[in-house]
Amino acid sequence: MVTFDDFGPEKVLEVYNPKVGMRGFLIVDNTALGPGKGGIRMTPSVSMDEVAKLARTMTWKCALAGLPFGGAKSGIIADPKLITPQKKIELIKAFAQALKPVCPSQYVAAPDMNTAEEEMKVFALANGSMRSCTGKPATLCVKPGEKCGIPHEYGSTGFGVFQAAQVAVDFHGDKLKTMTVAIEGLGNVGSFVAQYFSEAGAKVVALSDSKGVIYNSEGLDYKKVLQAKQKKGSVTNYQPGKVLPTTDIVGLKVDMLVTAAIPDLITSSNVQKVQARYIIEGSNIPMTAVIEQILFKKDIILVPDFVANAGGVISSYAEYRGRNPEEMFKLVEKKIVKNTQLVLEKAQKNNTKLRDAAMQIAVERVLKHCKTCRTPKQ
Repeated sequence: MVTFDDFGPEKVLEVYNPKVGMRGFLIVDNTALGPGKGGIRMTPSVSMDEVAKLARTMTWKCALAGLPFGGAKSGIIADPKLITPQKKIELIKAFAQALKPVCPSQYVAAPDMNTAEEEMKVFALANGSMRSCTGKPATLCVKPGEKCGIPHEYGSTGFGVFQAAQVAVDFHGDKLKTMTVAIEGLGNVGSFVAQYFSEAGAKVVALSDSKGVIYNSEGLDYKKVLQAKQKKGSVTNYQPGKVLPTTDIVGLKVDMLVTAAIPDLITSSNVQKVQARYIIEGSNIPMTAVIEQILFKKDIILVPDFVANAGGVISSYAEYRGRNPEEMFKLVEKKIVKNTQLVLEKAQKNNTKLRDAAMQIAVERVLKHCKTCRTPKQ
């Protein structure tokens, strides 16, 4: 069940096209700062409640990133594994057409689970506006050389995670090039994180995927690990290194752990095994608030997800404004560095978790422009 408060949701829309069997919904959480921004999730189990929670997360993420976007999220109930590519296109088209009354005026879509740049191309063309979504293919332009798409495959999220980590390390007087790093997940985010950390001189000693962890205290060649995963199906096929169970990455003796894959990676069963001094949340919700509090009491520096992984939504804004990829990366760096620094300073001043400091900044930014919102109760 969707719950409402002073911040939203502002709109809860359910759409249906019986001709193609499209069932979907849109939650526009808050538009105090601008049109709601959020991806289209396509799964057989996606629910209104799930989408509403994600939309609220987008409200805070966009506010903290300093973007003129509000929060939103949408979902289409379908199993991509059980439908043909043509059927998927039909569903996306029907969804885009159904949302025309509010998109792009109040909602700007983006890729999410089981939707990517090709689905965004279909969505934009069916909607009739190139501003209706971001994450479109680089070849999709309004005019040649102008306002082209910037797909998430460019690695903006991973780049932002690296920038947040660099700021956190500098703030605490450490040097990234002397640190050992473990990265959970080697997908779009993790692979770029591994690249940027390696190029900065850090020693990446562990990489993981769903089948296991490859660990070598002397360091890993991330390019060769990626090749092993692509050619043989898992990072565990790389050598030299020790193969460990996937969740063992949590307890490795490293300076920094970067989460970049599954939610709830760190739980009550393994939180006491954490040895890293820094945790950078490149993935969404890698642990609960209770677990974060335990790590805070252990003096572990934890940069939360909606601070560290905002590179994707900043990239979306760059595309929305017609910027090119080079300008996009400059904008991601500028905003991630500035906002991570603000969060670190506020947390240090108030002796609070970084998430608490980040939430306070985000809420203040929304309240400044929201006439109907009130400060949430603690």
